[in-house]
Amino acid sequence: MERETCMNNPLLQLTDLPPFSHIKPEHVEPAIDRILADNRTEIERLLSARDDYTWDNLVAPLEDLEDRLNRAWSPVSHMIAVVNSDALREAHNACLPKLSQYATELGQNARLYAAFRKVADDPTLNPPQRKTLDNALRDFRLAGVDLPEAEKQRYMAIQQRLSTLQAKFAENVLDATQAWSKHLESEDALTGLPPSAVAMARQAAEQKGLTGWLLTLEFPSYFAVMSHADDRSLREEVYHAHATRASDQGPHAGQFDNGPLMEEILALRHELANLLGFDNYAERSLATKMAPDGDKVIAFLSDLADRSLGLAREELMELADFARKRHGLDKLQPWDITWCAEKLRQHRYALSQEDLKPYFPEPRVVSGLFEVVKRLYGLQIDELDGIDTWHQDVRVFQIRDRHGEPRGRFYLDLYARENKRGGAWMDECISRRATRDGVQLPVAYLTCNFTPPIGDDPALLTHNEVITLFHEFGHGLHHMLTRVDVLAVSGISGVPWDAVELPSQFLENWCWEREAVDLIAAHYQSGEPLPDELFEKMIAAKNFHAGMQMVRQLEFSLFDFRLHRDYDPKLGARVQEILDAVRAEVAVIKPPEYHRFQHSFNHIFAGGYAAGYYSYKWAEVLSADAFARFEETGIFNRDTGLEFLEAVLEQGGARDPMDLFVEFRGREPEIDALLRHSGISASHQ
Repeated sequence: MERETCMNNPLLQLTDLPPFSHIKPEHVEPAIDRILADNRTEIERLLSARDDYTWDNLVAPLEDLEDRLNRAWSPVSHMIAVVNSDALREAHNACLPKLSQYATELGQNARLYAAFRKVADDPTLNPPQRKTLDNALRDFRLAGVDLPEAEKQRYMAIQQRLSTLQAKFAENVLDATQAWSKHLESEDALTGLPPSAVAMARQAAEQKGLTGWLLTLEFPSYFAVMSHADDRSLREEVYHAHATRASDQGPHAGQFDNGPLMEEILALRHELANLLGFDNYAERSLATKMAPDGDKVIAFLSDLADRSLGLAREELMELADFARKRHGLDKLQPWDITWCAEKLRQHRYALSQEDLKPYFPEPRVVSGLFEVVKRLYGLQIDELDGIDTWHQDVRVFQIRDRHGEPRGRFYLDLYARENKRGGAWMDECISRRATRDGVQLPVAYLTCNFTPPIGDDPALLTHNEVITLFHEFGHGLHHMLTRVDVLAVSGISGVPWDAVELPSQFLENWCWEREAVDLIAAHYQSGEPLPDELFEKMIAAKNFHAGMQMVRQLEFSLFDFRLHRDYDPKLGARVQEILDAVRAEVAVIKPPEYHRFQHSFNHIFAGGYAAGYYSYKWAEVLSADAFARFEETGIFNRDTGLEFLEAVLEQGGARDPMDLFVEFRGREPEIDALLRHSGISASHQ
């Protein structure tokens, strides 16, 4: 019977890409149970068979076990994000404590730790193997391998509970986002919205069997209203619904409230850090990052704030003045800012995002992106047919390098839809590693939430969406182009979190270069290139409200870091108090009392960015400075491109990221390029 179950379970029969259409909720828990049981048996056998441990007789077999588990769990966790359902959610959540317990068992296995220490003494280890062992020994300590038994058990209980809470946090955000919609029978309320946004609202209504128009909190719909709706009361209503998602406020107050979850998550993280000997969770977070300590992080963020605040205040004063004089708004409210900023952008530059969209049809943008990386690195990217996917809109591609050698494949899932998590991300489906049968090539998921095609027209992207696509593809290249054959440090694995954004932010720069824009932009009807006049306006508007955007990111970063650094068990999480204090220091826009941004901050409460959101800015210094070398040598200079490929993209986590940066740049990073690219001059500081 067990053999029959195994034969009928696609998650136990994975040899290549996941057969998504055959993976059912009822397959998930039996597959994970079977793999965990097999792994435990094999680990015990490995530890009992000998005491002369080597890479080949211990670490390599363990890598096989880890890869089997990763490859079974990857499609499940991905489907939770892109085709969420109650049955799948139940199956997924049932496995989370089991996976957490297994990971903690491994990390706290004293015999395994001792065996790894013996392997680490081997002087013949190559650099990726050495880095893997160094990271593993660090991670054993961070898993509490040296703790007394009672504290080990408490650590395990905390990790299991955190895995459940963090999944629930993300579920609440998704459910709260989908719970709200506004059905309109008259188009009058949509005055100001561009035709594409009105058509999107009509299409959304039709898909629900409704007449008229339907607005939702999915980002394309939300952003269209906030940017273009002339009806101020509609903007306020949509803003209020979005700003109170998953909280104790708003139209669904208390129904999906993440408040208690945040309190418990922060308390457990603090307790876990204390168990390991850290004063707070921020210290624990930095144990695996580039930044040397919390003071350095705070000083870095505060320095950027000092340099940006003057400009941000000027921008807001100018916007308020424009709103008053041009639109009769005596007091600029938060729900006016995006709308008014769009009006000011059009007034100053005679340009809106809508003017650019006809020149960024999705097929042209995607093919142009592929041409950009072909010129930089010699990559050839071709679509693959007949691949099983989780949705009809998903496409699959293969990458070959300049020698014609296959390097990886990726899924591309671009459009927003129901039961799909918001935002954009890259995740691992399969990782590169050496096996007995040869090299296992990497596979990536690239996921966005763009406005879908309307009618017979292709999807038309805003320039911001083009930048998002380039960002995620940069992550994908980091995962897929690795030359490292050891699982734990291939691709993005083992890369410190505050360095992992370097390749993604780096690739964004090509979205602003004329030579690259000509590859990604052409009018979807006429095929005409982006006119010089529009391009020049786009460049002129590049740093529009750069100061306000900078301090907003710094607000998120400082809030996250202080939330974890300053946690006091006697006082509780003080989430709102800390957020208010950070805003008093660095924010220029003060939201209303009911605003609950933190209740949907998936990055830090459900993702991997806890006490690490600063990583975006930290890595942006690296990426801006790296791109400055292309500005010096030519943005499509193949020699420079190959040097970046070889020094950064191919090295994975096998070497220290600062060493890799210095290898490429010839020196340590400097902040000047970031400030210059952001339009923040000395006069504003």
